Amino acid sequence: MPDESNLPAPLPAPAGAAPLNRAALERVLARAAELQAGTGDAAEALTEAQILELGQEVGLSGEHLRQALAEERTRVIVPEESGPLARFLGPSVASAQRMVNGTPADVLSSIDAWMQREECLQVKRRFPDRMLWEARRDIVGNIKVGLNLGGRGYALTRANDVAATVVAVDAQRSHVRLDADMIGSRVRRLRGGTVTALLGGAAGAGWVGIATIIPGVTFAGFLVVGLGLGALPIVAGIGGAAAIFRGHARAVMRAQLALEQVLDRLEHGEIKRSSLLDVLAAARPIR
Repeated sequence: MPDESNLPAPLPAPAGAAPLNRAALERVLARAAELQAGTGDAAEALTEAQILELGQEVGLSGEHLRQALAEERTRVIVPEESGPLARFLGPSVASAQRMVNGTPADVLSSIDAWMQREECLQVKRRFPDRMLWEARRDIVGNIKVGLNLGGRGYALTRANDVAATVVAVDAQRSHVRLDADMIGSRVRRLRGGTVTALLGGAAGAGWVGIATIIPGVTFAGFLVVGLGLGALPIVAGIGGAAAIFRGHARAVMRAQLALEQVLDRLEHGEIKRSSLLDVLAAARPIR
């Protein structure tokens, strides 16, 4: 921290200046940080205790500061999607976050039990405060998802992976962030829709070609056979492609709903920690 004895004395506030409300205070602090970052004179990293002390000095409660710190630690940097692909097909990530009761270890254990037992997922990676799951690929998992035996739809099995990050807010509460990577679904939809549109265009072009080689065909016949019949597969191909493209947005919405439902159950204590029997039941069978 800088030596306050070397700092210049603050300028007195202008006479009659009105006090700043909370929104104005936040803008001033954000702008001051932006200006300091622009000069390259960045402050040293602050510990959690220093951040709590600094926040309390400007009137922020310790509870809200600890929650904000937990949210920052669970924040996942997702590239901003602003291109035509994201606008047309939909986002590539579904995310949900919430503060729940429980320690990080207990919360992660509960989420793991739910993902394996109810969402037909299996553990992909395991870290102290983070876990990743992927869809089960064994015959039992394929049958369960294919026949929708649990009646849940298993929307999260369409994700490349599902991640949970849990950070303690205090001794009794934790902040949870769930992310489902849906980039694979978007790529598959893009390929399928493109192929469908190309097949429709090729079929339409084929009808036009047939009309041009029919002996003695009149201009009216060409319009009926070539352009009339040729337009049908083209329109069908474009319509089919659009339906395939829209399917990704629905898949992301279903994944988003599934993540929110996990947090709902976690918040209301409806998910129990995994036991040894749960682990054995969810274990992958020998192939």
